[in-house]
Amino acid sequence: MKARRALTAAMLATGLVLTVAGCGGDEDGGRKQTTSESTTSSKGKDEGGDDRPQEPAEDAVLAEVTGEDGITLVVNSAVRDEGGFLTVNGTVKNGSGGTWVPTGWRGEEKELVGNAASMAGAAIVDKTGKKRYLILRDTEGRCLCTQFQGGFKAGEEKTFYAQFPAPPDTSANVAFQVGDMPPADIQITEGE
Repeated sequence: MKARRALTAAMLATGLVLTVAGCGGDEDGGRKQTTSESTTSSKGKDEGGDDRPQEPAEDAVLAEVTGEDGITLVVNSAVRDEGGFLTVNGTVKNGSGGTWVPTGWRGEEKELVGNAASMAGAAIVDKTGKKRYLILRDTEGRCLCTQFQGGFKAGEEKTFYAQFPAPPDTSANVAFQVGDMPPADIQITEGE
């Protein structure tokens, strides 16, 4: 029971950190900050236990898959941290000619219905260990993942993150799955 409470507390703390991080203003004068800038600026610094998901390195592409209607998902990083979590970062681009809302990506579980257009239905498949890892969520059923407010306009690209329980250290290659997208085979790296 103590372990369960500790895990719940850790997930809530992570959720709060992510919520606060998502509330930041536009401080770059309207210029869209590329993810490689934020990754470069945070590397080499000792953040002292910063648990926020790392931004994807824009130039690193672990996998790229395209689904129906020209929706493209790119995975830029999959980092296993010491806390036993795996954080997947990347981008989603709407290559269709109209607006797209990923309602089918929230998953089929009743608990996930309140996550609207999000990565809540994502999973990691460990082919070596023959296990499937579902996205982490807090006690209210909110996923530890990106929610796409307002969906995607034609041609729009947005970044995402999704956190999972980490597969064992012996599993370095896994498949990332979400909605009706083809599985994206990715390699896990170890966090700092």
